[in-house]
Amino acid sequence: MLVETKAKVGVFSIALGAYLPQFPSLVPEFENQYSDFKKRIPDTVELVDGGLVTTKEMAMSAGDKFRAADVDLVIMQLLTYATSYNMLPAVRDLDVPVVLVNLQKKKAPDYAKTDTATWLGELYACGAVGEMVADLDRAGKRHAVITGVVEGGDAEADEQIRDWCLAAQVRRRFRDTNIGQIGRPYPGMMDLYIDETNLYHRMWLYTKQFDWEKMWAIADDVTDKDIIGKKAEEILDTFEIEGGGSIEKVWDMARYVVAFEDWVRKEKLGFVASHYDGFAQGVAGKLDSMLIPAFSMLIKEGTACAVEGDIKVAMAMGMLKTISGTGQLSEMYSIDFDEDICIIGHSGSGDADISQAAKPTMKIVPVFHGKTGGGYLTQFYPPAGPITFLAITQDRDGNFKFVVAEGVNEEGPIFTFGDTNMRMRFTCSARDFVNRWSEAGPTHHMAAAVGRHTETIKKVAKIFNIPVEVITV
Repeated sequence: MLVETKAKVGVFSIALGAYLPQFPSLVPEFENQYSDFKKRIPDTVELVDGGLVTTKEMAMSAGDKFRAADVDLVIMQLLTYATSYNMLPAVRDLDVPVVLVNLQKKKAPDYAKTDTATWLGELYACGAVGEMVADLDRAGKRHAVITGVVEGGDAEADEQIRDWCLAAQVRRRFRDTNIGQIGRPYPGMMDLYIDETNLYHRMWLYTKQFDWEKMWAIADDVTDKDIIGKKAEEILDTFEIEGGGSIEKVWDMARYVVAFEDWVRKEKLGFVASHYDGFAQGVAGKLDSMLIPAFSMLIKEGTACAVEGDIKVAMAMGMLKTISGTGQLSEMYSIDFDEDICIIGHSGSGDADISQAAKPTMKIVPVFHGKTGGGYLTQFYPPAGPITFLAITQDRDGNFKFVVAEGVNEEGPIFTFGDTNMRMRFTCSARDFVNRWSEAGPTHHMAAAVGRHTETIKKVAKIFNIPVEVITV
């Protein structure tokens, strides 16, 4: 990532304090269980340790830590029965989901040899979960429950914890980075228009505005030939260039990539949305002709770059890149009624990491369709197999909504005029998919990622406290 972020996850465990003097063996038992539990949290996040909580005062202390750290998520381990007052003070003032992790230590009881301390410490698949959820509901808190077992390992529980940490990472990326808008959205694409103040209030993402006149001069100070040469080699490693490529051929492009990377770091940009509608002459035309591959190199490094000035799809691309490692801009292209598939893709900058079926290609065209000027087009080749689509849209009151679908990219012929495209089959017919997707009211752009990620996106939606509409899985 050009701009690194790391989610902060508050973690604590709870048990009823009244049990401890009655059964002293529970103290080291619970301490060991909590220590082992913290090791299940992926090291991709920063763990904020609220400790083993057995009283409401200890819960208040954990809450102080979580607020001070500005956590993105709270994960609570239920060790045995505990009253909800052991939990609520720790989360009362937070606006993040609380994930209740209910992992029983042993797979099954040895009924004849189980005493009360063993039952409470190793076999209480926690009857307090319902109590916690009831009180979280009454407190207006978002929540989720993970139930499983420690003995023998529990891959499903570990995957759920990992997914929640990925979802928390999306929140942190939105809070700690900015979105750069260069120019304005494509004229008349009113579905793309956005209120940047509303965006900040609802999604924590701050918009930085940039003028193209400043961008034309962005590479003027980039003169180090070694740095430019190394970046040129990286471009050649990333793309197969029509007619052959050389360092000299991509030299100016490499200068701009170096400059844009420095700009992204300086401005802390996790997302960029841009559209140029000028005369494409002189230095402006030179930059415009190579923006698509230049921004593709930024996407490769983790900064989502969307064409046509679409802030919302840049956000969707960034979300998918964060949770899956891939994030490609797409839109509906065509329907092949003979094959009953949708052709989905887009021209412009894209994600080299999604191009798993073939090396990305770059070609020069005299005219960009519907846009000023001409220059380099890039085409990426997603693999056959599952693909997840995510669109971010808004209702009449400015509230955001996720629209999600999963389908399968099939082998077969694709368009070859320089645009990324996929042959998508869904669990419903192509006709029905287009109807259902369109009726959900998305913008005409969506992001695509390799794999199935609906469940993780649902967790992201819960963290952002916005609705999600699933079209197909």
